[in-house]
Amino acid sequence: MLRLLCKSKPTPLSSYSPHYTCATTQHSSTHLSVPQITPNSFTPYRFPLNSPNPLKTSTGFRFFHQYGRKSQFYAYENPVNRVFLPGCSLNWRNVGNWKGNGVGFMRVRSLVGGVTRGFCSESDREVMSYDVVIVGAGPAGLSAAIRLKQLCREKDVDLSVCVVEKGAEVGTHILSGNVFEPRALDELLPQWKQEGAPIDVPVSSDKFWFLTKDRAISFPSPFDNKGNYVISLSQLVRWLGEKAEELGVEVYPGFAASEILYDADDKVIGIATNDMGIAKDGSRRDNFQGGVELKGRLTLLGEGCRGSLSEKMIERYNLREKVQGQHQTYALGIKEVWEVDASKHEPGFVLHTLGWPLDNKTYGGSFLYHMKDRQVSIGLVVALNYHNPFLNPYEEFQKLKHHPAINRLLEGGTVLQYGARTLNEGGFQSIPYPVFPGGAIIGCSAGFLNVPKIKGTHTAMKSGMLAAEAAFDVLHEGLNMDAYWNNLKNSWIWEELYRARNYRPAFEYGLFPGLALSGLERYIFKGRFPVTLKHGKPDHEATDEAHLHSPIQYPKPDGIVSFDVPTSLYRSNTNHEHDQPPHLRLRDQSIPEHVNLLKYGGPESRYCPARVYEYVADDNSQLKLHINAQNCLHCKACDIKDPKQNIEWTVPEGGGGPGYSIM
Repeated sequence: MLRLLCKSKPTPLSSYSPHYTCATTQHSSTHLSVPQITPNSFTPYRFPLNSPNPLKTSTGFRFFHQYGRKSQFYAYENPVNRVFLPGCSLNWRNVGNWKGNGVGFMRVRSLVGGVTRGFCSESDREVMSYDVVIVGAGPAGLSAAIRLKQLCREKDVDLSVCVVEKGAEVGTHILSGNVFEPRALDELLPQWKQEGAPIDVPVSSDKFWFLTKDRAISFPSPFDNKGNYVISLSQLVRWLGEKAEELGVEVYPGFAASEILYDADDKVIGIATNDMGIAKDGSRRDNFQGGVELKGRLTLLGEGCRGSLSEKMIERYNLREKVQGQHQTYALGIKEVWEVDASKHEPGFVLHTLGWPLDNKTYGGSFLYHMKDRQVSIGLVVALNYHNPFLNPYEEFQKLKHHPAINRLLEGGTVLQYGARTLNEGGFQSIPYPVFPGGAIIGCSAGFLNVPKIKGTHTAMKSGMLAAEAAFDVLHEGLNMDAYWNNLKNSWIWEELYRARNYRPAFEYGLFPGLALSGLERYIFKGRFPVTLKHGKPDHEATDEAHLHSPIQYPKPDGIVSFDVPTSLYRSNTNHEHDQPPHLRLRDQSIPEHVNLLKYGGPESRYCPARVYEYVADDNSQLKLHINAQNCLHCKACDIKDPKQNIEWTVPEGGGGPGYSIM
């Protein structure tokens, strides 16, 4: 999975040998006697030299990202005068066609064991070793990587850092539209304005409405977005990825971390990516590529909300129990990006709402952010502890857009993108102990979202920075990773989440009691209420049995502002290799028909915003659950809301999932 290392101006060569051996095995100063190669003599597919996005590694070589949903996997080499993998014999080979991220790489077999960034050919999977392995190229993971490399420069220390990202490209699993608080970025990269960060639309107005079916009642805004910006978060993480690579971080999009690696003492020693090219029946397809073990002295997990590996760590090491943390509670956010008429566009305008279309027992609300270029991000957030199994969050979102105050903005506009993602809403009460043997959990995987602000990017970034500082001290000074926990408790993250801790559980008592309690907390007690409220039941236990409710009849979409699921799904650019083992797994095959359908009316067919789960009649007219895994938006709602926790979300092949444009 190595990036191709090359310089930008090759010299022609009439012939070459595909196998070169290192002349010496000294670390970081090894040289190769390598003839110069043209792309035509080496590359069967004539990989273009003017490929976009040339990026530079810490060793001074260039590699190319050739992105595309159905690109070729190229094996391509330009002349090198210094080996990236010290002490290695390089066996170049074309790795064939691939429908994932389209990033070129070569397989390399190591001649010398135990060398940093080397491969081991003695095991079934190739092995790459780093000082720090980071899972997830989101705000937390990239901030951690950047901070580590900054500390290396400050202390004149060389630590190798790798970031793996399951999305086909950095940012493609993050849908545009975010109100960004730059506090953490000010600390991480103080010159971000001068360095061209894609942050240029300050919040111009901030409104808060309570919606009834036909009216919008204006309330004082509790969000205080002065000094914040309306941004494309996908653009920001793309930019952070470039900054990380400039510092020498190796970022690998299109590779899904599927497994935690342990040593004999139950300490985490890295992760493994999943095999690619496995058919549904378990056989190897022609394009099979085995997974790679990425071993690290420390491993940081920044997978985002409900990260699959992070959840395994929390359970395995009892991290919530260690600090008497409560269970996590979640919400599902459904979002669209629109292009609206210029006369209706107000760059920097921010709107949040409560009330309609949700009932008074269901917590949630909507948001509407005016970005640049006539783009508007609109969405609905629905807490997943709702009771009515017939509630359909996707259909509630379609209803929202028909509200008179919302509809007038969208009419005449065009939908550009659609997507969905779950959010952590447990806040302060649900933070687990974030350190496990051999690493730590950062960002939304640990649950640092500020619920009343509906903001978690700045806290995710700060947590990554704090973890990086602790990791550096572990690797350079021999200290303990537990310092990360102490750093968190002494940071502004802790203070901010503590002051916001009672907003979300206040709504366990209903909409209007929640508004009253949260108003007291904000304006009277200012976050210092003497009691810390507790969350109710876990989200999956909150679902009532179907006989307690009546089915909800939702209006048909009009195709103008409201749409059916297939139309929306098309706008998400979701793509999975069809012939692969399903990444959505049932622990018990009988539960959907005998429990979920009979007792709860089949709620998975409604809470999923991508119609992954459908009950279809078989030849005997019996309803059976059919899973359309290729539709999955990676929102994780099924992993959270299934009444019997029978659905396990695992990572599909790297590069699969939504393909949100970097707008």
